Amino acid sequence: MRRPEVGGRRLSRDRRGRGPGPSSCNHGDAAGAGRARAGHLGSGLLGVAAGLRGPRDRRSKLKMAQEVSCIGDCEDTMITEKYLAESKEPASHVQLACSMLYCAFPLDGNQLCLWSIRDPSHQLLILQGHLQSITAMAFGNKENPPLICSASQDYLMIWNLDECREKSLKGLVPRGTVMGTLLEKVLYLRFSPDDRVVAACAGSRVLVLDVESPCGIECHIHVLARACFHKGPGCSLTSWLGLGGVTAAPSRLAVLNTMLVWSWRLTPGDFGADVKPRLTLSESPSVLVELEGHQGPVTAAEFCPWQGQTLISVSEDRSFKVWDHCMGTLVYSSSVFAAYPLLSLFIDEDSKQLLTGCADGQLWVFSLIERHHYRCVARVDLRKKNKAFFTRRMESEVCSLTEETQRPSRKMLDQGEEAEAALPILMLAGCYLPRLLDAGCGVSLPSESSTCLWIASSTGLFIFHLASLELEHALHFKDFRCLSVQVAGSCAVTSQAADHKAFCLLTSMFGKRIAILEISLDTLVRSQQGPVPEKALSVLASSCVLPTSPLYLGVVKGKSTKPAGHKQSAVQSAVGDQPLVFHTKVRSSGYALPPRVTMFSPKTNIKKDGKRSSKCKINCKREEYPLETSVPSKPSKQVAVCQEPTAVTCVQYSGDGRWLACGLANSLSLVFEASLTGTPAALSGHDGAVSTLCWSHDQRWLLSTAQDQTLRLWSVHRKELLLLLGRGRLCKPVPSAQFYYMDAFILLSSGQELQLLRYHVDPVRDEIKRYKPRSRYECVFRLSTRGATEVTSLSAVNDFYSHVVLTAGRNRTLQVFDLNTGCSAAVIAEAHSRPIHQICQNKGSSFTTQQFQAYNLFLTTAVGEGVRLWDLRTLRCERSFEGHPNRGYPCRIAFSPCGRFVACGAEDRHAYVYNLGCSTFSHRLAGHTDTVSEVAFNPAAPQLATATVDGKLQLFVAQ
Repeated sequence: MRRPEVGGRRLSRDRRGRGPGPSSCNHGDAAGAGRARAGHLGSGLLGVAAGLRGPRDRRSKLKMAQEVSCIGDCEDTMITEKYLAESKEPASHVQLACSMLYCAFPLDGNQLCLWSIRDPSHQLLILQGHLQSITAMAFGNKENPPLICSASQDYLMIWNLDECREKSLKGLVPRGTVMGTLLEKVLYLRFSPDDRVVAACAGSRVLVLDVESPCGIECHIHVLARACFHKGPGCSLTSWLGLGGVTAAPSRLAVLNTMLVWSWRLTPGDFGADVKPRLTLSESPSVLVELEGHQGPVTAAEFCPWQGQTLISVSEDRSFKVWDHCMGTLVYSSSVFAAYPLLSLFIDEDSKQLLTGCADGQLWVFSLIERHHYRCVARVDLRKKNKAFFTRRMESEVCSLTEETQRPSRKMLDQGEEAEAALPILMLAGCYLPRLLDAGCGVSLPSESSTCLWIASSTGLFIFHLASLELEHALHFKDFRCLSVQVAGSCAVTSQAADHKAFCLLTSMFGKRIAILEISLDTLVRSQQGPVPEKALSVLASSCVLPTSPLYLGVVKGKSTKPAGHKQSAVQSAVGDQPLVFHTKVRSSGYALPPRVTMFSPKTNIKKDGKRSSKCKINCKREEYPLETSVPSKPSKQVAVCQEPTAVTCVQYSGDGRWLACGLANSLSLVFEASLTGTPAALSGHDGAVSTLCWSHDQRWLLSTAQDQTLRLWSVHRKELLLLLGRGRLCKPVPSAQFYYMDAFILLSSGQELQLLRYHVDPVRDEIKRYKPRSRYECVFRLSTRGATEVTSLSAVNDFYSHVVLTAGRNRTLQVFDLNTGCSAAVIAEAHSRPIHQICQNKGSSFTTQQFQAYNLFLTTAVGEGVRLWDLRTLRCERSFEGHPNRGYPCRIAFSPCGRFVACGAEDRHAYVYNLGCSTFSHRLAGHTDTVSEVAFNPAAPQLATATVDGKLQLFVAQ
């Protein structure tokens, strides 16, 4: 059936908005409308296809501005201002839109202007059809056909951009389809992933409109007129639209400002034969559902990419809601979690996380994984992150033997001082960053697994790393004086993967300017890639030990003099020292007789020193660690370390996985079997809480430090003290100490110093002087940390030869030392906002193997900031784990032997296990009675041991 076509005039407003005047009329186009759901807008919604004027009529309103290049600190062009528009009406709080093809913005209030990104001539396309100012716009997700939806307080329209561009080139009038009238201000629009429905945020409601559903020929036409033209029911449409013989009675009367709105119900018989083809009645989409529940204006809404029926909305009531828009039901409603209104929303499909930004610069991250129940993963303060970003750029440095320390520029100092400004999060969008290969170290920047976001604020643009929760790059508008817009009211950004460019659309906060910026991502990454050494750092030793290195003493240890406890063989002692005397008569001296030697004299009074025969070692071999095993989450056994509640301060498994050592706050050290059965061995001697325990590589010795400023080395099997560093030797407490370089050294930190001790342990004691230990040590190397700050934690690998030592300072910095060269190799400033209390490296296990690159990963943790994963090759934070509560107690962390999981303690009486590739925890282990302070993985079996501050040890095994 052929659609009826009618002709009429397009009613326009004068500058004062008083309605149509007789001299301001112009012809236009219209299309049909569809019905709404029951009870919405009276009897239905209007659908009209409006005719628009091409760009030639309004070309003078847009400044064909000269391209202004802004380079900042770099030599290449970083930002180019491509176009600048002067609008008659401000658009500071209008939702803008950018796609891979166009940038869309309102011009003079009610005109929709599109700037082509790929068109070399950048010909502008201006679409006109709205009578009131445009408040929101959004592009469709499909490239064919390219759609854009625009909304104002009079109605909501959809445009096919291919048809509009084609008609504009042919000199015809482009046409759009009005989906319906909404008598509220629309703040946000969003297409579904398949472009079949559109979500419109109007007031406190979210309207879901079907783009493809036909509604028949029956429609409603709303005619806007001056209030003085109202003639009451029964008026003729001929005098209004020139339809010729079409009359109908108004079915609805509504007042909007100074205008009246009538609704007529039309049928095909109402149209006369002389109708002009100006208004086209088409099959219009309808409102499928109206979602109500927010207590304030809805500011943003997004469709879930992997669940097509799920819609999430945020509002000024400081909460978000999850809807099933197909059923029209509320799935989840969050509590009020923010102090300021929520302004922006983004859903990341890779990590299945929801991000929303507030007016005070707070970014909230929630998990959308089904079993996580929309829990909060992280909270990020954009102002603090911005300040920390510039602090790292100023203070981080890369040290080498041939180059001097890099110094921060004056401009970076100025930027750091400006970091206290308020940063409301206006927009969140996906960001593509090119991976640039650094020629010096062979490292890809940024990280290969990075997922980045654009964060738009009123003062600048930021690139946010979603995994590490850190800023990758920051662009402040004030740093580029050539930009026409210095304070933004609205923003939209799109990234081009092909040519490594991004386009940013800005509207002025206080003016009427609209600017389009082109950002070179290659230049941006190179200018702010941060400190990267010429040669990539690695935990694995890549060169021989230098003769000038302090580690050289450990290499030549086998060539040193014999220790004092070594004795000569019985044959040499019997023959070598006796004098030879000749006599005529020999009675009983026996000098002329050959010496009698006892070759194998049994030693009956010598205690065992813990050495095991090779036969016994072979019998104790275990199977390899299963790489594909599940997380040890099944509770197995729980024991109390003491009769009275005593905090467990540290735990560590031996290298063979047979023993578990734990230090207590009452100065004792206990050694349990790995199964937590039997009576533990007690090692006493400290006068303060034990702070560190470390097994030697051969599992013969156990090293302990305490708050009494002493270091003790024990023989576990004999339960004896073999080496003591007293208070006279160490002037300050030792927070960290360990064996290093395959048991060749003892590495410790005391105050601001890092000390390397060479030691010798003599387990054999003289029976006469049994209480006088014959073990000895000497300090062979000292290093002071940068800034003379106190060392809070250190870590180094002892299972294989490594030259790298990691330290953390009280000033929140991470410092990397290369003991082969004997100097600092790198400094990472502002690694955490609070001092780091533990560094944990991925040391693997002798029962399993990993890729050699995995050994360059290490973890850091600080109170109140969760856990961060770092890569030594790039000196970058690769991921943050902040799903566990850790606000006041220094809970510790551990790597699994396979390198796939991270375990950490928490203050909610649970232990948390994270998968290394996900920022949200995978398992939450219950069964504890107090704060979980310590965790440790068994290197030989899939077992996890946890300890609490009330003195309980809990063992978890794989299911």
